[in-house]
Amino acid sequence: MRNEYSHLLKRYWGYDSFRSIQADIIESIVSGHDTLGLMPTGGGKSITFQVPALAMEGVCIVITPLIALMKDQVQNLRRRGIIAAAIYSGMQHDEIVRTLENCILGSTKLLYVSPERLGSELFQAKLRHMLVSFITVDEAHCISQWGYDFRPAYLEIVNIRKLLPNVPVLALTATATPKVVDDIQQKLTLTAPSGGHTGGDNGESHTGFNVFSMSFERSNLAYIVRTAPDKLNELQRSLSETDGSAIVYVRSRRRSKEIASWLCEAGHNATFFHAGLEQSEKDRRQNEWQQDKIRVMVATNAFGMGIDKPDVRIVVHYDCPDSLEAYFQEAGRAGRDGKPAQAVLLYNTSDNAKLAKRIDENFPPREYIKEVYEHLAYYYQIAVGDGYGVVKEFDLDEFCRRFHHFPVRVHAALLILQRAGYIDYDEARDSQARVHFLIGRDDLYRLRQLSGADEKVIVAMLRNYGGMFADYTYIDEGLIAQLTSLARLQVHEILKSLSQRHLLHFIPGKHIPHIRYAQRREDTQYVSIPREVYEDRLEQYRQRITAMLNYIQDDSRCRSRQLLAYFGETDTHDCHQCDVCIEQEGTHKDAETEENARQDILKLLSDGKRHHITELFSLHLPKDVVLQVMPHLVQEEVIRQEDGFITCCLREGKRR
Repeated sequence: MRNEYSHLLKRYWGYDSFRSIQADIIESIVSGHDTLGLMPTGGGKSITFQVPALAMEGVCIVITPLIALMKDQVQNLRRRGIIAAAIYSGMQHDEIVRTLENCILGSTKLLYVSPERLGSELFQAKLRHMLVSFITVDEAHCISQWGYDFRPAYLEIVNIRKLLPNVPVLALTATATPKVVDDIQQKLTLTAPSGGHTGGDNGESHTGFNVFSMSFERSNLAYIVRTAPDKLNELQRSLSETDGSAIVYVRSRRRSKEIASWLCEAGHNATFFHAGLEQSEKDRRQNEWQQDKIRVMVATNAFGMGIDKPDVRIVVHYDCPDSLEAYFQEAGRAGRDGKPAQAVLLYNTSDNAKLAKRIDENFPPREYIKEVYEHLAYYYQIAVGDGYGVVKEFDLDEFCRRFHHFPVRVHAALLILQRAGYIDYDEARDSQARVHFLIGRDDLYRLRQLSGADEKVIVAMLRNYGGMFADYTYIDEGLIAQLTSLARLQVHEILKSLSQRHLLHFIPGKHIPHIRYAQRREDTQYVSIPREVYEDRLEQYRQRITAMLNYIQDDSRCRSRQLLAYFGETDTHDCHQCDVCIEQEGTHKDAETEENARQDILKLLSDGKRHHITELFSLHLPKDVVLQVMPHLVQEEVIRQEDGFITCCLREGKRR
């Protein structure tokens, strides 16, 4: 069977053979077994589902939370001649229907969807008519409440399994502790179709499904923790000492912009990236970085996942992550080409307080959470017993102004209320700009009062979007700005002007969260937040913070060994390239050098004669080593130093 898969690998990707456990995973899923693959960042996860998708009849459903990943992989697959498609927010209804119909007709081999799409009636109705080869769950740790990046929408996957009971599931992740692995198994109900007993290639036995695990070791990646009272100067030094592409991770959008500006002033080619940028601007900056037009990307954790750039030479964490899982995944974006790379974490004592503060920010007191729930009802004027199913836009800034809250704590309280089942908090809902022409195409061409800029915008829309004369069409103002070489604000003002002149109707886009009441509004005194939602997760978060601090502050064990132990690997070795290994080996080398110098000095004096101290130069010993060793020999009364002469004090039998 492997020869058949190797043929596909060679034909579409140009590789002669599979890496590590790739072939084992492929054989398992083609054989119809539920399969779990644990592969580090850069381990080649995509091959493990893209190759069997080609080998099997039907369409492979790929569930991933990352729109950037969807678009990137679909484009790459199409360039290789593989029919792939994706469904994500911002697509028009007709486009979604057409994509799903193509899957039913059998022309599509891979369909990428976000977990939020799984619950829609349209998707489930169309899914019943598809021939599905298997389901891939990428970033599978997102389904675990014990993972660092839990996504409630991932819990919908088990409902899809009920619709497709005989379709195997391939779960893939690059960051999972043993506890998270067990939770993935339970949440996805991973079992073999036969109900038999299967085992993983890592030597462990697992009931009902196959587990294949690569070592998380990255032998080319040097993990370095640097104590840095002045992080900006240390960042500058780290980037100056390293060639090639770089990522600098920070915690806030504001800081990403500030540090990028500082780096540019210091002579570095840098830009910034965060979730608040327009999608077209994100795409532009990402492309410039991938094409090496920009060297340094200063970003929040919104950047990097799913980005296929193998030649990143250094990843710097300016701010400490709050978990080793997040750090390991982000650091792992360096050196995916197998060549030497660095993962540098900058640390100073103020980080201890910052990490402790995050605990309070993410888990405000129970009474505060109940207060936010009550204020939410006042905000929407929802009475006790009412509100079930009601969906409302949520302006976080306005809410905080009205009720005197801080945004970070309100955000955390809403997430906890969501986990407790009271609300659904959709913080990422986008409403794209829409345009509908109110005059016919021929009338448009006869208009005389259009400026040159007006014409540029209209032509760009007509060339890139269809159906605008019949109905509203979603548009990307940032893309139009790029196509016309106009500023985005200028494009927005032109569209408003055309709308005011009744040539078209323009509905501006906006990014605003939504809240849905998942049950009737409860009287605040009866609001119950279960232990597993609050205390258990709070304790887990504390443990992750503690693990992060232990890693930073432990300068006695190899950094790589510390990380691998956290993910359950015990058969490991020192990396000889992290800051701990280099320091320890340097200390050992210094001690060895001093002992050799000591023996050389005593050998010179072994004849029992007085020797002038200048004779030590004939030994070709480093001056600093001599200055280090001589006082110890005198203090130990091994030698006597007098008037520039030295003599051995030991009798022959006691000389060392």
